[in-house]
Amino acid sequence: MRRMLAFGFAFLLAGVLAPATSYAQQSLNIQLGGFVPRGEDGRTDNDVLVNNLDFLAFRLSDFTSGSVNGEWEFPLNDRVAASLGLGFSTRTVPSVYADYVEDDRTEIEQDLKIRIVPFTAAVRFVPLGHNNPVQPYLGAGVGVFSWRYSEAGEFIDYADGSVFRDRFVGSGATAGPVVFGGLAFVGGSFGVGGEIRYQSAQGDLPTDQGFSGEKIDLGGFTYSATFKVRF
Repeated sequence: MRRMLAFGFAFLLAGVLAPATSYAQQSLNIQLGGFVPRGEDGRTDNDVLVNNLDFLAFRLSDFTSGSVNGEWEFPLNDRVAASLGLGFSTRTVPSVYADYVEDDRTEIEQDLKIRIVPFTAAVRFVPLGHNNPVQPYLGAGVGVFSWRYSEAGEFIDYADGSVFRDRFVGSGATAGPVVFGGLAFVGGSFGVGGEIRYQSAQGDLPTDQGFSGEKIDLGGFTYSATFKVRF
């Protein structure tokens, strides 16, 4: 699977860097929106957030976050374009132990934080053509997702019941597929529109940090408003 993703990414990159054509203008696309993580039913049983739900009080929907993505779109022919993109989303979610409190009845609190920086290469199909003022499109590609997940605050040592403060961190980069669709309204050098994008990937957490799971699911949907500048 990793070899296939790497091959696909290299293929898309080669397409994007191909010589310019006369089919349409290149464009810089700025996408502003929100990232909604995959729900509990769609995650692996070994996902750290799913396992944390067994003893911490929070919701997976709390990890819904703002997102920003910049994308260079490059036409390959009159109905197909390739693109390179770089995005960012981050969210810190406060949580407490669901069934335990301190001796003075105060909550045992910690912050769960995830950051995702996707680098994507994709191809999109524009059935009405790049020069049509109304441009619905569908696309697919490969993303390399740089991520960082941390838990910081107060924790229980179940061996003796004491509460201690600490920080646990995992980070890495992993590849996965990306699919998307949208609609753009273009006039002259500028355009606006909207897009829905789905990504799927999992990161491997370090085994020496004491996390409740070995995986962190990076999948979910991004809903964005798109602003296009053609040049």
